[in-house]
Amino acid sequence: MCVDCGCSIRGMKGQAEEHSHDGGETFHSHEKSAEGDVDSGEHQKAHEHLHHNPQLNDVKTIAVIQKILDKNDQEASLIRKHLEDNGVLGINLMSSPGSGKTTLLEHLVDVANFKFGVIEGDLETERDADRLRAKGIHAQQIQTGTACHLDAFMVHKGMHHMPLEEMDVCFVENVGNLVCPASYDVGTHLNIVLVSVPEGEDKIAKYPVMFRQADLVLITKTDLLPHFKYDMEAEKAEARRIKPNVDILEVNVNDIDSVKAVADWISFKRKMRG
Repeated sequence: MCVDCGCSIRGMKGQAEEHSHDGGETFHSHEKSAEGDVDSGEHQKAHEHLHHNPQLNDVKTIAVIQKILDKNDQEASLIRKHLEDNGVLGINLMSSPGSGKTTLLEHLVDVANFKFGVIEGDLETERDADRLRAKGIHAQQIQTGTACHLDAFMVHKGMHHMPLEEMDVCFVENVGNLVCPASYDVGTHLNIVLVSVPEGEDKIAKYPVMFRQADLVLITKTDLLPHFKYDMEAEKAEARRIKPNVDILEVNVNDIDSVKAVADWISFKRKMRG
């Protein structure tokens, strides 16, 4: 995962550049490298360099990676405060590609008693963001290029385009990946992890780091249960073995009550946060 491969290494030297969001409010700073602005190109170069580096896990490399994660966590804390200052709950959606994150959001807007927007992460295209916009959802696309996850710096850039004053919840739909997104705090308050029936019975056991981060696990595409060997109770037990207090819901988007249960869970968490 990225804690090991260091794919979020960016320019680490230089100074911070402060700027303001809408309304003149100073939010936080971007790091600059000696060569200029930190961007996805630097991210990609570092990613490729480390994947071909036989000394990937030497002491110096590990120290650099830890520094990156520390900087990411600092950025994430500032994003979280910005959301809180605007009365917005941040939720990170994570799953494999095709588990139904975008589809869930398309149906959630029809039943939710809260307003939400989405920061959408994919390597390429705006297809998912366009789907959400077609449903009247404010969606901001982040194209990561070759990066296998979003990080707090990317989410911050997307946050510039989110009308937080019009929202109750801001979803971050992370890049489809059950490994790397688990290691990066993106400034949200809650993590929802989706796993679909067609993915098979072993995903929760194989990717414990991801499911350990979950506040809610959604087992999706349950309408396909008759066509797959899938022991629902065993999978729930595995999720609770990894994280005993995790909430679990079964979701079939053709059953509006199951989507409403997700909306109710989010509304309850909003209420609990005051």
